[in-house]
Amino acid sequence: MFYARVCLLCIFILSSSLTLNAIRSPGRSLNSVKSAIFLSPPFFLSPGSVINKYYFDVPFPRGHIALKSFDAEVVDEAGIPVPLHETYLHHWVVEGYYGRKTTKDPIEANPSEFEFFDHQFVKNSGICNRTLRQYFGLGSETRRTKTWVPDPYGIEVGNPEQIPDGFEHRWLMNVHAIDTRGVVDKLGCTECRCSLYNVTKDEYGRPLRKDYIGGLWCCYDHTQCLVQEGFGGTRRKLYLRYKVTWQDWDNTIVPVKIYIFDVTYTAAEKDSALSGCKVEYQVEQCDLSNRSNKECIDIKKAKMIIPRGGDIVYGSAHQHSAGIGSTLYAQDGRVLCTSMPTYGDGKEAGNEKGYIVGMSTCYPTPGSVKVSDGEVLTLVSNYSNTEMHTGVMGLFYILVAEKQEQVEKMSLDFHSFPLSVRDEVA
Repeated sequence: MFYARVCLLCIFILSSSLTLNAIRSPGRSLNSVKSAIFLSPPFFLSPGSVINKYYFDVPFPRGHIALKSFDAEVVDEAGIPVPLHETYLHHWVVEGYYGRKTTKDPIEANPSEFEFFDHQFVKNSGICNRTLRQYFGLGSETRRTKTWVPDPYGIEVGNPEQIPDGFEHRWLMNVHAIDTRGVVDKLGCTECRCSLYNVTKDEYGRPLRKDYIGGLWCCYDHTQCLVQEGFGGTRRKLYLRYKVTWQDWDNTIVPVKIYIFDVTYTAAEKDSALSGCKVEYQVEQCDLSNRSNKECIDIKKAKMIIPRGGDIVYGSAHQHSAGIGSTLYAQDGRVLCTSMPTYGDGKEAGNEKGYIVGMSTCYPTPGSVKVSDGEVLTLVSNYSNTEMHTGVMGLFYILVAEKQEQVEKMSLDFHSFPLSVRDEVA
């Protein structure tokens, strides 16, 4: 009887402790974090070839959930990661859409066909809603860039109150990859130099501008980069393998908004037929003779208005080879987040020499980095320009929590990173 009373007392103390912790930590979800690994539909690449595929209704967690992370990489049929110096992952993006329940979407379609089937895109919160609608998206840096959304935050998807009648939430994936085995100029192929692809028209048959030297308009689906004469090389079957981490939605999770900024943004065009975000730009070679310190850095800036403010809880940039970092500034000049590239120095997947294999991320202590409604933010993207670079990008991705009444001030330790990420932070 004595031992039974002791056990009951222990259970009471434990349950009281858990209840107290829950009271002291509003916003910390008690439901478990789940994860699953999926494969994209297969794509096929031969030396020098390009795929730029759009896959609809890809495998993805369903229901009303909070997305916590999305990580991806290119693998072969055996599941072995493929290094960037063989298959360059230019970019992948995932975005949501509402598809009609009675309609089966095509597995694959190109952008010119989107209007012919019944769907509605689910866009992020801005700033470039016509060109950068995605929820997640990275490129060569994908293996070593954190995408974890810290506790108590989550990206809310699948809310039944927001889904139109007769529709369901589905996911679209875009994968753009270039096989650089045996090509005459690896950097030129990954930067989509038009001369290496022998392209004078875009994928819609429209003539390219005379001053357009390279970029996305020259390395579209089924184009071919110049390969060394006599080079062999087999046709390979590849996949984008992706891991999604999520939680079932509950009222302890604080929703965050996704904002993607583009250094090519032009305010004058934001309401025109063209998007104010051009996505890519060209870095001109500097004149070393006019540089006393012999440093060549191309600095590009853009100012953008964030429509709704709040606490920034995550930030990271996207750049291409030759990128040397990017910073997002507040209207008063405060640094909101700086993201720097990591370059590989080996041959193995995730450490390929000369490639950006990761971008640093910002995880501010909740409540410490704020932006206001309608605040003008400045994005700065820096590239080395000892040589010309085509088709480069200067994007910045942040997560903003608009309402913080129920969130206590927490240290970074309470962000509840997955073990591997927490170890890196420590």
